[in-house]
Parts: sequence; structure tokens; C-alpha cells
Amino acid sequence: RAFLSSGTWSLLGTEIAAPIITKRSRDLNFTNEGGVSGTTRLLKNIAGMWLLQACRRTWASEGHAFEYDELLSMASEDRHAFKVLFDPDHPGFLHPTNMVAAIDEYCRETGQAAPDGPGGHTRAILESLAFKYRFVIDALHELTGHEIEEIQIVGGGSRNRLLNQFTADATGCTVLAGPVEATALGNLALQMVGTGAVDSLDHARRIIERSFPVERFVPTDSDRWDSQYRRFQQYLELTCV
Repeated sequence: RAFLSSGTWSLLGTEIAAPIITKRSRDLNFTNEGGVSGTTRLLKNIAGMWLLQACRRTWASEGHAFEYDELLSMASEDRHAFKVLFDPDHPGFLHPTNMVAAIDEYCRETGQAAPDGPGGHTRAILESLAFKYRFVIDALHELTGHEIEEIQIVGGGSRNRLLNQFTADATGCTVLAGPVEATALGNLALQMVGTGAVDSLDHARRIIERSFPVERFVPTDSDRWDSQYRRFQQYLELTCV
């Protein structure tokens, strides 16, 4: 199982017994972080909902204060599907003055038509994030030798049902969304272990899983997403390949 902490930024990785320190892991820019109970978290930083937050800020400055639910409803229209794809980690999206203009400029540079309004921009962001998650899942498989079949999404981004479904569709993995307050629950789990309230970390994790049910998303329309992934790979930054 992989985990995805989804918020302003995305952290996608898996828990392993020991660090993987190879030329390939370095080239792919993966991090080995010390984890609980002597484990290692092999993960990669990815741009997250920052792209949409920045777009909302631009639209608000123009007098259009869109709520997230509004944007997701517009983005769900199939007419926006796969019109624009990009690497969310492109340097031009790191901290532009105007994210909407930055995306439109990227489209001009890559020969793509600019997204059609807020719904089109939102759809392009979510599809591109989902495809970047697939790239990282494939890289985790390559580095660890283990097939990833499930992705557990935690944090505020786990409430984005459209992105959750796109992530399942793009990766071919079952997505388990929740809990939202994963950081606080992880702290609680360690306190349970430290005080002897439970006999192991696994025991604490099982209690949390039973107490905070997740929403499950299964892959759909895999052939369509697979064909578009090949197109997405053309836009990956060279440092990722």
C-alpha cells in the first residue's frame, strides 16, 4: 500500500524496512525519511492543491470567488476531459504571480489550447495531478520491487472526491480516502503505544482504521486513462524521467 498526504502539497510514498539509496532513487528525487519503529518512508514531494488554490486567488481578484464545490462541479463535465495536460511540478507553476496565466502560457509553449474557463483549468489540474501520482506509483514499484495495489489518501485533499476518483482511474489502484486528520491520529497512536494502552503500533493502527471508516474508489475507464497517460509522459520534466 502507498500513502498520499494530500493538501497544498502532495507527499506520495510507501513504508519500507530500510532506506533505498541508489542512483535511480536519487535521479527520481525520492526522499528516505525516518519513520516510526525504525521504518523508512520512501516518498516524493509533488505539487498539490496549491495549483488550484492559486487559481482561485486569481479568479477572486477578478471578482469571481468560486467555492471548491463549484469548481469541481464544473470540472466534472466531460467536455473538459484530457484537453490540457502538464507536469504539476513544472518550474513555472512554483510561485507565479498569476497561476491561470502561467497555465495558459504553458499551453501556448507546448502547442495545447488553453483550458476553457475555470472548469477547464480545474479539470486540467486534477487530471495532471492524478497522472503525476501514477508516475510516482510506477517509480515506487521500480524502486521497491513491490506492486502497489492500494493508495490511502489522508489530509484535507482526501475530501476531493473527483481527484480521488481520477487518482484511482489514472493509477489503476483502489483508493482509500481518509482520515482527514491523519497527523493528529498518528500522534494519538504513538501515545497509545507509549503509555501501554495498546501492545503494538499495528494494534493502534487497527483501532484507528475501525474508528474512522474510509471511502473507497475503484478504477474505471482504464483504457482511456492509459492512452492519455502516454500523452502526459511527453510533458514530464526531464528531471523526472
